[in-house]
Amino acid sequence: MNASKSSPPAGPSGDWRIDRERAIALFGPHAHDWPIEIVEETGSTNADLMARVKALPRRSNALPRPIVRVAYLQTAGRGRRGRTWYAEPGNALLFSVACVLPRPLEGLAGLSLAVGVALVDGLRSLPVAGPGQIALKWPNDVLLEGDKLAGILIETAWSTEYASAVVIGIGTNVKGADELAAKVGALNADVPPQARGTMPTALSRALPNANLTDTLAAELNALEPALKRFGADGFEPFQPRWNACHAYAGREVVLLEQGVEITRGVAAGVDESGQLLLDTASGRQAIATGDVSLRLADGTA
Repeated sequence: MNASKSSPPAGPSGDWRIDRERAIALFGPHAHDWPIEIVEETGSTNADLMARVKALPRRSNALPRPIVRVAYLQTAGRGRRGRTWYAEPGNALLFSVACVLPRPLEGLAGLSLAVGVALVDGLRSLPVAGPGQIALKWPNDVLLEGDKLAGILIETAWSTEYASAVVIGIGTNVKGADELAAKVGALNADVPPQARGTMPTALSRALPNANLTDTLAAELNALEPALKRFGADGFEPFQPRWNACHAYAGREVVLLEQGVEITRGVAAGVDESGQLLLDTASGRQAIATGDVSLRLADGTA
């Protein structure tokens, strides 16, 4: 692991910081070579890497290896559609991966879903109770027992006919589920139930001794081969695995746009480009990712 590390954040001592030596021991032979930066605090790891990647020459070999940037605290962290990501230092694993994929912009369809598959596989490699309870919600959430465990935010820095530079932001709740749920619940007090996002949970719910170090190693070890495969073949080879991990398979869901229902149907998985398949009263529809939110029709998520 090619790592640089700032001074540890102020606060109570404990084992919540990333243990560099343990992380190095846990990294596989490929992720082991990725440059990994660990900083105390930043506005957004995505923004940090986006600025750096935008300065690269626009060619497929512009970045020999993905760069990883981890922050204990992000003061301007965000999720999909600009939502704020709430996390306390030590409770959440917050990092971004910058890479250049040998694919044009249109070839990036389904990337967030492929990353989701990798995260599920990585998290299930940990000694969690009930690994099958870690599942996927379209288009970019990882759930644990139906609650939100991790989120993915992908931004494109540049794209050409032959390559695209992307930054993949990942936030995983590792500890502090009760405090996080209480905070989010208070913020949602005046929000109509159907417009609320999935309630958060933490990995410690299924793995009491969950920590940032093991979680980081597990996720990066799964991401390394996934990014290589996506670069070569796109989303199609990930489709069966995504559908096998689909949290809402066979359940009635609604799609919302700016809080307003636009359609509903039975979730039937995703197609080879990552579009959500819905069986509706008027037939099967394929829904592309966009400014839409997915909820269970009974309002439980």
